[in-house]
Amino acid sequence: MCAVRMHPDEVDVDAALVGRLVAGRFPRWAGLSVERLRSSGTENAMFRLGPDLVVRLPRHPGAVEGVAHEQRWLPRLGPLLPFAAPEPLGRGGPGEGFPWPWSVYRWLEGANPVAGALDDPVSLARDLAAFVTALRGVDATDGPPCHRGVPLAHRDVPTREAIARLAGRVDTDAVTALWEEALGAPEHAGAPVWAHGDLSPDNVLVGGGRLTAVIDFGSVGVGDPAVDLIVAWNLLPAEARGAFRAAVGADEAQWARGRGWALSIALIALPYYWDTNPPLAANSRHVIKEILAERG
Repeated sequence: MCAVRMHPDEVDVDAALVGRLVAGRFPRWAGLSVERLRSSGTENAMFRLGPDLVVRLPRHPGAVEGVAHEQRWLPRLGPLLPFAAPEPLGRGGPGEGFPWPWSVYRWLEGANPVAGALDDPVSLARDLAAFVTALRGVDATDGPPCHRGVPLAHRDVPTREAIARLAGRVDTDAVTALWEEALGAPEHAGAPVWAHGDLSPDNVLVGGGRLTAVIDFGSVGVGDPAVDLIVAWNLLPAEARGAFRAAVGADEAQWARGRGWALSIALIALPYYWDTNPPLAANSRHVIKEILAERG
């Protein structure tokens, strides 16, 4: 669990504060138990409220916009997806010293999977592909832009800066070559479509080896769908990637961009969270290792 500060502008949130916020805004839920959830999430703090609810609060200013974003788009997208998504039940406001809006959702059963310890990776790969395909199929006419649904070139400067900070910790020559290879992939030429934008192990719930839910839609929007292929490297083993790629229908260019997104996200996260978020840093190292092995 990451209750430690990960950002310089992060605020402190604990169960007592959440209990007071809930009692003040939603008296019908006052008195329910409040328990902080184990999570390596970087944007929001999560607390289970009684047996059936969960409270989600921004940890720092950069996460605040996601509250209204999810409240607006989840009711539209959730019913159209083949797996459960968070269902907003209430929206709270600043109070008790907490400065931002926050949300209450219905509790979703499942556990976060761990890369390298999946019960049925091929079935999970096909489930994830079904989610991605269904999301891509939703009408994107008035959808908001996905900040990760952009050309990889937009990530060039921060990715190279991260590589420089990782000197001595990773093979910087090898990852630079891989990044430059990804930059050479053709850009998305089709119409923008919906993408989750942060399909990582922390945002996937499984039960019995199968996908039960996808959470954290704070980055959802329309753009290049290749970003949702990152799960092929941050969660799925090499032997399941082919099933995922075939089911999602990714051509060579889209697959290369997806690999580039997975690499960029891992490289940028690793030096930033090296000490403050060990699970996320470990997954970033896993992604880099998997891509290096895949590309020889």
